[in-house]
Amino acid sequence: MSPVSEALSSTSTTDKAAKALLPLDDFTWNSWSAIETQWRVERLLSRYVACIDEDDLENWPEFFTLDACRYEIITRENVERGMPLALMFCTSRGMLVDRIVSLREANIYPQRWYRHIISNVLIQSADAECLQVQSNYVVLQTRRNGQTDIFSAGKYLDRIVLNKGELKFSEKRVVVDTHRVDTLLVAPI
Repeated sequence: MSPVSEALSSTSTTDKAAKALLPLDDFTWNSWSAIETQWRVERLLSRYVACIDEDDLENWPEFFTLDACRYEIITRENVERGMPLALMFCTSRGMLVDRIVSLREANIYPQRWYRHIISNVLIQSADAECLQVQSNYVVLQTRRNGQTDIFSAGKYLDRIVLNKGELKFSEKRVVVDTHRVDTLLVAPI
């Protein structure tokens, strides 16, 4: 084998890790084809961000499993350094509900409007219990004066399960590329 062929055919550890993250193209999950599963996942994500964007936050916890759910917002820098410190960390649906009750009743914040843009929704793995999904997001924030800015950008790392016929998040990890939060982190991302 020539050196060029050998170099092209060899697989480094980095290459193997990258291939492990490639999306699945042809699979069946809970009797759904890959295309139907992709559609259902994208529909879940669209409904999730619409709930936040339309300020229907009382229904936001319903997107998560009732038992043992996890919601985390963490900076990319902390993930890369192996530091577990998160900007927001909830380990039950009750904590998610408390977050919204606090936002509505205990704290006073200037009104803001959010718009999420989601892209590159990739189902990275599927087993009998769950789907591992990664997607990119950008959140735009508009203040009362009409000024719109990028509030946050990053990726969602989701563990999605089928619960009583509905897709739910058992884990949602929001990895933010924006290290600095310009204003208060009030609403979920």
